[in-house]
Amino acid sequence: MSDDWDSKTVIGFKSKAPKVTKTSSDLNGTLINPLSASCIARRSGAVVATEKKIASGANKANMGTDHQRIAKIDRENEVTAPPKVSPSVGKAMSAARLELQLSQKDVAQKINEKPTVLQEYESGKAVPNAQILAKLERVLGVKLRGSDIGKKLTPPSKK
Repeated sequence: MSDDWDSKTVIGFKSKAPKVTKTSSDLNGTLINPLSASCIARRSGAVVATEKKIASGANKANMGTDHQRIAKIDRENEVTAPPKVSPSVGKAMSAARLELQLSQKDVAQKINEKPTVLQEYESGKAVPNAQILAKLERVLGVKLRGSDIGKKLTPPSKK
């Protein structure tokens, strides 16, 4: 009779046992596969490196697309500064702007850029961007790219 007091019977014991799931939650709350290499490495205590996407959340329209130049720089061991706008471009811009009697703020507003961008171009500190230079050429009416910098742009001929 004393055996009845010590033993207990649980009905449905096996059905309430914890089950191993196929997915477990990551630190960010996202579901991951527990059999993936990164998950196994994390469990074993190994160092797991993660990298952010290069252009995530950035304005992709204003990013450089010169991948060949970037690859060349990656292959070289020397650290080089990015190319800057030549001083002749800045002088041609300021001369054309003064000729049209426009302030830097006015020109920046016409090309839909910030005045600081225009100041960098005129001082020769900016990294050249073909789109911005094309806008400046249209507004100022002078050539800012190529060999004949500072030359007046001729209007397109009518057909």
